Amino acid sequence: MKYVKLANGVEVPQLGFGVFQIPPQETKEAVKKAIEVGYRHFDTAQAYFNEEGVGQAIAESEIDREEFFITTKVWHSHHGYEETKNACEESLKKLQTDYIDLYLIHQNIGDVFGTWRALEELYEEGKVKAIGVCNFTETRFTNLALHNKIKPMVNQIEINPFFQQQGTEDFHSKFGTLIESWGPLAEGRNGIFKNPILAEIGEKYNKSVAQVIIRWIIQRGIIVFPKSTKQERMEENFNVFDFELTDGDMEKIKELETGEPIAYIDTPQFIESISQFGV
Repeated sequence: MKYVKLANGVEVPQLGFGVFQIPPQETKEAVKKAIEVGYRHFDTAQAYFNEEGVGQAIAESEIDREEFFITTKVWHSHHGYEETKNACEESLKKLQTDYIDLYLIHQNIGDVFGTWRALEELYEEGKVKAIGVCNFTETRFTNLALHNKIKPMVNQIEINPFFQQQGTEDFHSKFGTLIESWGPLAEGRNGIFKNPILAEIGEKYNKSVAQVIIRWIIQRGIIVFPKSTKQERMEENFNVFDFELTDGDMEKIKELETGEPIAYIDTPQFIESISQFGV
């Protein structure tokens, strides 16, 4: 496993396991399989409704809690200072842990500044080891980072071969912030698993398209969360540390950029839509 270091010195496994869209009743078994494969970094959220499954699988693994890195997120319907403090306590109980490794603001909606003050205090109290945000555009990220005591240590954003956000690493490095990629496999869209450029690169290394994509993100210094409920796919996605893409490979992948994200997160329509979803 390769590790990256946050601004506060906390080390993070660069390859994690995401549980978005895994039904709550299936999460425990999926995470158990992932633990067997070797995953120790798990990314969940209040709005995924499956924190309990993650917590149960980790608790039953009989592996020391310190070996795991758990990320969860507060949803906008719990934004605000007091509401966020309460949401964190609820997540701690569901995850069966006395601390969260990384606690994130899930969406840039509502009382983000009140929520961030709560995250800063939770961090200072030791209930969370690191704090950050998700889905913040560069403009909104800058506003938050410049007007608070602690800058976000992570920004989890969409990054995949069709929506690469080239240069985002340099932008965030100015704030000492690392990037995490959600939707790394573009949710299977646009025939990504049969893409000829990615397939050709994979053939050189006897690797799958998914492995090429995950390796491409890792070589950009970005934390990545592939997801699958099938153990053979978990193993495939985990097996990406025995080869390295060349500069030429990385340049070829740049050709796949379309500028079309899975989700347009900074539009009035998106904000109106997501604001109606509470937890």
